[in-house]
Amino acid sequence: MSTELRRSMGLTAATSMVVGIIVGASIFVQPSEVTRLVPNRSGVILAWLVSGVLTLCAALVCAELARLFPDTGGVYVFLKHIYSPALGFLWGWTMFFVMHAGILAAIAVVLARYLGYFFGFGDTGIRLLAMAAILLVSFVQYLGVKPGSAVQVILTAAKICAVALLCALIFTLGKAAHQDVIASAGQPVHWASFGLAVAAGLFAFGGWHMVSYSAGETRNPERTIPRALIFGVLIVTGCYTLLNAAYLYVMPLGSVAASTRVAAEAMERVLGPVGGKAVTVVIIVSALGSLNGIALAGPRVYYAMAQDRLAFRWMAALHPKRQTPYLAIAAQAVWSCVLAATNSYRALFSRVIYTEWLFFALLAVGVFLLHRRGQYKPKFLAFAYPLVPAISFVTSAAIAINQIWAAPRDSFIGLGLLLMGLPVYFFWARHNTSKRTATP
Repeated sequence: MSTELRRSMGLTAATSMVVGIIVGASIFVQPSEVTRLVPNRSGVILAWLVSGVLTLCAALVCAELARLFPDTGGVYVFLKHIYSPALGFLWGWTMFFVMHAGILAAIAVVLARYLGYFFGFGDTGIRLLAMAAILLVSFVQYLGVKPGSAVQVILTAAKICAVALLCALIFTLGKAAHQDVIASAGQPVHWASFGLAVAAGLFAFGGWHMVSYSAGETRNPERTIPRALIFGVLIVTGCYTLLNAAYLYVMPLGSVAASTRVAAEAMERVLGPVGGKAVTVVIIVSALGSLNGIALAGPRVYYAMAQDRLAFRWMAALHPKRQTPYLAIAAQAVWSCVLAATNSYRALFSRVIYTEWLFFALLAVGVFLLHRRGQYKPKFLAFAYPLVPAISFVTSAAIAINQIWAAPRDSFIGLGLLLMGLPVYFFWARHNTSKRTATP
């Protein structure tokens, strides 16, 4: 049986993974939180640009760490090397049981609901369709990283073309709708509200780090993954800024802030009902692209943990022909289907997702620690060290603290779910130590 992953991903595939995972359905459905907090057209665009810049700061931190530790597992590997295997385990623990599986389930349900728009599915049908979507993209990943990344490139290219076409149609055919929009500078923007708007925008950039999980299947990962992170975040920032500018071109601020289907409403003002249906197709393709990328990324972390004997050994098994961690892919698919079928992903995911920012803050601190130990010399951050990792730390810590302040009960429940992994880690580590001692 092969013991090595196959390096098949180049810069195009890796960048497509970054863009495809980040740009899901939310930007087409409900960017209303940012607009509600910043009731000013220029302020809305600025909030999205600032969110993109702050995401780029975090991506540059990850790019430096990916250059130093170009191994399968990404964030898990970074935390393991900088701090301890226990911290890396906690990341993988919450990934498998809540964060990653929860994201897969949530996006699959969104995808199923929009498909149900065409076929008239009820609640049971939507859940079954969501499970089918998870199994479909998981099967694609089972076939190999090359077909999986090829599908990702196609879906991401279709997504970007759709965004470009949508914006072009709105700006060229939306002049009549634009004239109906009351020209107004909007209301004054308060700094506190602007900060909350930027934080809301940052959540729309979620998933940028997942490309680092596939370092073991990326050609020249020390160069490819950092560049994919930087190019991908820049592309997404451009897409998000253009889309929001397009929405505001044909819709009043209040309508954008109140809408739960903003892209469809914007296109309906330009093309009528057919515009709304076209956006539904775009959302389906976009959600499928995110689903495929996430299904590709996650099992690589569980594979890396199993290699370190911090997960079931069978998760480290590679298919003898396709060289994919097929049992880890299957485990992720099954658990995600359970969460989608029982609708339990929402309660778990909403309480735990903020802890991701605690780990991002630790990664930023990790850059300083490695520099102090003499293990790190800035390359991608050479122009802005130590400013960029400091910005990343402050941003990540502020988001986590704000979430704890806003919802202390749910936040502490989420932290409890995270820390439940510690006794599991110590049990596993002790079991592996006893096994090695007993082996002659």
